Order: sequence, then C-alpha cells, then structure tokens
Amino acid sequence: MVRIVFMGTPDFALPALSILHRVSAQTDRQVVGVVTQPDRRAGRGKRLVVGPVKRFALDQSLPVIQPKSLRPNDAQPTAEQPDPLPWLRMLSPDLIVVAAFGQILPPSVLNIPTYGCLNVHASLLPAYRGASPITAALLDGLTETGVTIMLMDAGMDTGPVLTQATLPVLAGDTTDSLSHRLAALGADLLAGTIPSWLDGNTAPVPQAELPGEPSVCPLVKKQDGRIDWTLPAHRVERMTRAYTPWPAAFTTWKGQNFKLWQGSVIPGQAAPGLVIEVDGRVAVGTGHGLLALHEVQPAGKRRMTAATFLNGAPDFIGARLGS
Repeated sequence: MVRIVFMGTPDFALPALSILHRVSAQTDRQVVGVVTQPDRRAGRGKRLVVGPVKRFALDQSLPVIQPKSLRPNDAQPTAEQPDPLPWLRMLSPDLIVVAAFGQILPPSVLNIPTYGCLNVHASLLPAYRGASPITAALLDGLTETGVTIMLMDAGMDTGPVLTQATLPVLAGDTTDSLSHRLAALGADLLAGTIPSWLDGNTAPVPQAELPGEPSVCPLVKKQDGRIDWTLPAHRVERMTRAYTPWPAAFTTWKGQNFKLWQGSVIPGQAAPGLVIEVDGRVAVGTGHGLLALHEVQPAGKRRMTAATFLNGAPDFIGARLGS
C-alpha cells in the first residue's frame, strides 16, 4: 500500500484531496493523514471558521493536525496539536501531496516520504511562482494559464516539473471562477501523474529547461484592491475580476469605501476618477479610457447594479472617486 499524507487548506485544495480519497477504494494508494492550517477567525463575530479541507477530512474520518508551523523550532506543539514532525514520521508516508497549503515545507518534512512531495500549483511554471498565481494571471490579462504538478524542493515553487496542463482564461473570469476550474484540472492531472511517478515513468524536468521566464507573485493584501484612477481602464477592469472575491477592487465615495464588482472598458475620456454618464451608462474616467460600472457596492449596502444604485444616489454623477 502507498501511504499518502495530504497538505492543503482552502477550496482550491479540496478537489485534489477528494480525488485522492475517492481512488483509494480502487487502488493500493491510501490517504493516511491530512495537514491543514489552523482555523481562522472571520466575519463580524470573529468566530473560528473550519477550512474546507479540514471539514472534508473530518467527514471522512481522516486524521488531521493543524500546526502553526512545520519548522522544528516554530511548531509550538500543544495537547490538542502534536508536534508535526513526529506525527508525520509515525504515519510513514510514501508520498506527500500539497495543494495551496500556505506554508513552505522545510527539508525536515521534504525528506520524510520515499517518493518526495508533489505540489499542485496554479500556473505554468516557471511563471507565477508564489502565493497568488491566479490573481496575477488575471491582472496581467493572460488568455491562457494552467496547472503544474512539481516535485517540491526547499525553494518557493522552484522544484522540477512532472506534468502540466493548460486552460483558457475566459473573458469574464474572476479569481473565484478561474480557481474552481484550475482546481478541478489540477485534481485530474494529479490523479494521472501519481501512478506514473510511483512507477518511475515520469522524469522531473528542471524549470530552467522549460519555456518562459521565472516570475514571483506575492501574497495579496487588502490594500492591493485600492484603485488608482490614473491607471488605464483595462487595468482597473482586470482588478475588478482579479480581486473577486477578496479583497475586491475598491475606491472611496463621500469618504467611505465603494466597491466595484463588475465593469467594462468603453471609448471616451474623462478626468481620472470623475463619474460621468455616457449613453445612459455610468462611467468613470481613468488614465486612458472609461470604465463603465455594472455592479457596485456602497459602504454598508449590498451589491447592486450601477443603475439601481444611481436611482437612489443621483448625485453620484459628477462625483470624484478616490479623492
């Protein structure tokens, strides 16, 4: 039996864990443990929220630990959360599979499994290494992206590549919609890669031998969603999709946050941030072109169409956003 430990946390990781667990009934491969990030506090009540991977693991009666860190000196074990390294060694995994786990694995973990650690990464490496490859791909206006199954090393997404698969980026894709499609593609690619890897039929290819230049995309922060209206309209439109569902592309109106969920680029020009009306549509001036607003969310209100919002706020026309 091939013993597999899975490491992952958000929705993106769930299809990979699900397919590994599902095929275990028909193969000699079995998920014997799950490592996921600690529960986070969220919402206005700041209640602890259980992540999708943990919820699935508990539903399937899989052993779960949630260490704050996998590094030996930072683990901080407690009665509820054992030291992760002894726990992993006790499980004797032949393979560790990682998908959106949120921590870089130290050598002490990488060296545990016989067949190494495989990572499902949401880009065509070596491009878009790091924490936000889907958001970065949308911001850059890519028409195609994909997933990579790589053999992990001590670097950040720098290990050799086993397999890759491409996926078109649709015109209306958001980080949310593209994540779901890439997660499904990655799970299928993983399911096909593991047997070949275990049988010795897949050779790792160093990233230096692959097309494209290495690039790194950092963790998205809340302030990244703030709109600079001197940017061209196409860039602001990409922000509305790249920062959905979080942190949302936002500006300010009457001193309060004002979120933009959907928009489109239209011909014309106005001062950056100036709200105007063009052929019955609400639009905002940018550094180049106009951004027509389709769906917005004023502070303290629900999401609504721009037309609905304008019915209750006619003085929005002529306002200067972000000032």
